[in-house]
Amino acid sequence: MSIWKYRGRIITDNDITFIRQLIETHRGASRRKLSAKLCDAWQWKQANGALRDMVCRGLLLMLDRAGQIQLPPIKKRPNNPLARRPMPAPALIDTTPIQSALQSLQPLHIQQVRRTGDEGLYNSLIEHHHYLGYEQPVGEHLKYVVWGQGRPIACMAWSSAPRHLGCRDRFIGWTKEARRRNIRFIAYNTRFLIVPWVQVPHLASHILGRMARVLSRDWEHLYKHPIYFLETFVDPSRFQGTCYRAANWMVLGETTGRGKDAPTRQPNRSIKQVLGYPLTPQFRQLLQQS
Repeated sequence: MSIWKYRGRIITDNDITFIRQLIETHRGASRRKLSAKLCDAWQWKQANGALRDMVCRGLLLMLDRAGQIQLPPIKKRPNNPLARRPMPAPALIDTTPIQSALQSLQPLHIQQVRRTGDEGLYNSLIEHHHYLGYEQPVGEHLKYVVWGQGRPIACMAWSSAPRHLGCRDRFIGWTKEARRRNIRFIAYNTRFLIVPWVQVPHLASHILGRMARVLSRDWEHLYKHPIYFLETFVDPSRFQGTCYRAANWMVLGETTGRGKDAPTRQPNRSIKQVLGYPLTPQFRQLLQQS
């Protein structure tokens, strides 16, 4: 029996036979419709009930390229909105320097801006003031703008965690099956920006502490499941990760420098420190459940 594996799902000969029959039964259906029908038949859904359509289409394309199934010809090649996405324009905001004690900025307001009118403000600030620039996240993700004195002073983004991360996996102690089932309960901090005209001691670590109290609630509101553990990468050639350490994040180890798509086992990018932060004392028991 042949066994295929895609994004953590085992695909057997019986599954491939089922897909062939689905294609035969729905002759003339587009690849998009076939993907939706397969998701529905397998109940392949996200935690919020949405079909895992893009993942399913990737599986069908893999099997088609391997000669296991024959997909119908592409009827229409849609434009890729990400490939032609315009650069976010500079935000028209007050950039008067703020140099004060943290208490002078209180109370801070942490606003989740994804799917709100202020999402463009987040995109613009990251594009023009973060050294990595703006990159459209994929999968589950949230974006935040932090306000002080009525002005945006910081931005932070969180997304789905990398599937394979050796030092983190050893720290949690979960099996491959538990990781496949529970990786969605980890959020990865992809961007953190204090705007350059704001210089306030201890602001970054304070925001991290505040964020740890609201992120799981916001994630559950949008994606219908909580978050138990946070992680991030720090490039030691640029930063020391001081604010994370001050907020009680732990150094878990280092990346291999190979990335998820490395064709060989040789490093092809800079090695990063991996830091983590549990949101509950029971994080290991919750993440180890199979």
